[in-house]
Amino acid sequence: MSLLACARCGDTAGPFTRDGLCEDCADKPVIRDGMSADEYHADRGSISSTGLRALLPPGCPAQYRYDRDHPRPPKREFDLGNAAHAEVLGEGHTLEVVDAADWKTQAARDKRDAAYAAGRVPLLAHEYEQVQAMAAAIRGHHQAGSLFAGGIAERSIFWTDPATGVRCRCRPDYLKQLPRLTLCVDYKTTTDASPEAVAKAIQKYGYHQQDPLYLDGIEAAGLAPHGARFVFVFQQKTPPYLVTVRELDQQERDIGRAKNERALRIFADCVATDTWPDWTGPVDDIPFIHLPTWAAIREAEEYLP
Repeated sequence: MSLLACARCGDTAGPFTRDGLCEDCADKPVIRDGMSADEYHADRGSISSTGLRALLPPGCPAQYRYDRDHPRPPKREFDLGNAAHAEVLGEGHTLEVVDAADWKTQAARDKRDAAYAAGRVPLLAHEYEQVQAMAAAIRGHHQAGSLFAGGIAERSIFWTDPATGVRCRCRPDYLKQLPRLTLCVDYKTTTDASPEAVAKAIQKYGYHQQDPLYLDGIEAAGLAPHGARFVFVFQQKTPPYLVTVRELDQQERDIGRAKNERALRIFADCVATDTWPDWTGPVDDIPFIHLPTWAAIREAEEYLP
């Protein structure tokens, strides 16, 4: 007799998934409060928005599989953004302030490395002051301030895509349930928060895929009985820490959802066959390669008769 019990229904018959669920409950949505970011990102039984984006060009399944199986160590350039998230959301990484002007001394570097080893985000004293100023600018912003109040940060949501059977996951930065609307608020730090730069960042990093996937997960989990809206909050990392709040147009959201659907089919095929192809795939012929469209047109006009 099993000594375990399903985390949802309490059944002890088993077998159980990695989420601690029986087979009957495995396909049902799961909401996990208090789940650590490391535990969330390490889940192998589901795929996130970041993973779906990595499967499509310029990425490929082979690179996605390698990166998933070989997690990269923390990058210094992400520390400020991670710290700002923790300060604004009140959840996330634990910060450790190192009283030093820079990381040039061995003593400062030793404290930095010890913080990394303990799973904390090391910050110099002036960087911590910067993060506090960024959080204050968010709280004082006429739109963003209210978006990050009265909700729950960093909820982990797991659900099954009905079309492919792929288990998906998302972790909204801030989820705010109003009487007749649920708001999913996503906070991003950037070097340039102008609307033009924000639009380019959404295209470059595939944030228009993140939006519909998160909305799908929130609605599948029953957290949006009256519908949901996804709101981006971009903040510049330099004074005066300007903020841009935006929602995607429906056409961009539809494009993102279509890209997600293609990535989910790719992922389902890769899992079913345990084959993770590169950009070319298993072909015998050597494919042609072309110049970017804009370059081909320009150079053809200039050089071809």
